[in-house]
Amino acid sequence: MDRLPVIVGVDGSPDSERALYWAAEAARLRSAPLQVVHVWPYVTSARAADAEAGTGDAVLEELRAKLAAGPELPEVEFRSLSGLTDVILPGLGEQAQLLVLGSRGRGGFASLLLGSNGMACAAHSAAPVVVVPRPDRGGARPEAADEGGSAGPHGRVVLGIDPTTEEAGESSAIDFAFQEAARRGAVLQAVAAYMWPMAVPVAFDYVVAYDTTQREYEDTLGKQVSALLARYRERYPDVPVEAELVPADAAGQLVEESRRSDLVVVGRHRRRLPIGPRLGSVAHAVLLHALCPIAVVPDAVREEAPKAAE
Repeated sequence: MDRLPVIVGVDGSPDSERALYWAAEAARLRSAPLQVVHVWPYVTSARAADAEAGTGDAVLEELRAKLAAGPELPEVEFRSLSGLTDVILPGLGEQAQLLVLGSRGRGGFASLLLGSNGMACAAHSAAPVVVVPRPDRGGARPEAADEGGSAGPHGRVVLGIDPTTEEAGESSAIDFAFQEAARRGAVLQAVAAYMWPMAVPVAFDYVVAYDTTQREYEDTLGKQVSALLARYRERYPDVPVEAELVPADAAGQLVEESRRSDLVVVGRHRRRLPIGPRLGSVAHAVLLHALCPIAVVPDAVREEAPKAAE
């Protein structure tokens, strides 16, 4: 068991409360500590004294009472911090096995699909980040959603993979998705979307035919997908896997699958320029539009895999 906690950022908003319930369930599934963190954007001497004494945070006190009325958790800690939330929260990833946030907080414009804190954490956290969307996102019926912000459980975890760019080595996103499916007793649906006809650079627009047919291209991609998943199938033999090749936009397909899924998992790949990590277009679009919780997994995570047979 990984003793690093599941950390959830809260601010008293309904979105952060939904994230809290999702994080509490994630902590139970992992038998891990839960850490509930409220970040104050400013600090006074009185506020600093209260924080030192562990008192005076009305947001945490309210949530402490709500958690106490629910199922028992292995261990819960409440932390009141001060500073810039879009700096403090991503930094907490160094101390967590999982960082959980709601899609919107109290600040900013209510019409935005994703807050700046969620985007900052997804782009920079050292730990996987789960963003729990609003239950009415994309016209979904809010009355169909549970406290965790999804209309589940569906018994399905969706993984987005790109066999044309994924390396044959260890993939943190694939391993994370298998772990989640194993914990939940869920089916893992691996979705590999591709565009056909293939995009041809403008310099080669005189090309009128491909060296391969769509069927041949699909066969090649299918073999690459099978190769990517093979080691994880062996590691998690009890996880049912459905691999799907779809001639469609990757982000659009993952968003569509999120309608009937408990979690969508996408990778955050290492940026090769020296200006820090950044979300790719697919992860960005899925964070904005998916209807179920979304996990963004960096290339290297420290989470220990549970025993697949459990």
